Amino acid sequence: MAFLVLDVEMTGPEPGWNEIIQIGAEFFDDQWQSRGTYLQNVYPENEEAFSSRSEEIHGLSMDDLEDAPMIYDVLPEFEKWIKKLNSGKPNLSNVIICGQSVINDINFLRYSYQNEKMKWSFSNKMLDLHTVSYLFFQILEKNGKQVPRSLSLGSVSAYFGFDREEDTHNALEDAQLTAKCFKEFFKLIDQVKLV
Repeated sequence: MAFLVLDVEMTGPEPGWNEIIQIGAEFFDDQWQSRGTYLQNVYPENEEAFSSRSEEIHGLSMDDLEDAPMIYDVLPEFEKWIKKLNSGKPNLSNVIICGQSVINDINFLRYSYQNEKMKWSFSNKMLDLHTVSYLFFQILEKNGKQVPRSLSLGSVSAYFGFDREEDTHNALEDAQLTAKCFKEFFKLIDQVKLV
């Protein structure tokens, strides 16, 4: 299986009303070796749904998106990039989508695929950093280790000694930070012993 670590910035929290305005991803083979990165801004069709709250989070304004392509141009380009890194396989059923609270990103991406009448060919498997962190931190705490109280990407990455470069969320930076955390958790597997 290959791993697509994905982060999506949106105009707000509701697929259908709010839209994707930035896609960031890093593609990994089954050994967690990076094969490439992707970052693309997207101009939203529904400008009315662009919220100031989301702008505070991702730091993207409508002016920043002025020259960005629309989602109907971005999705085929994004999928072409994934297929190229996935050894040219036309079917993406071996690609596991990974991320922090990744179901939100998947929901927005799936909605966009459906809206553009594109076939969703990704695996039905996903790997969620929030869930993995919750479980691992429970195990570590029971073994006397200090763990963060929050499961945000900032807290989990800080636990492993990683930081964002900016205060705002950049989809690619967040995808790469998430991937670093996944790699650290995979290293921890070798240290976990059951009695």
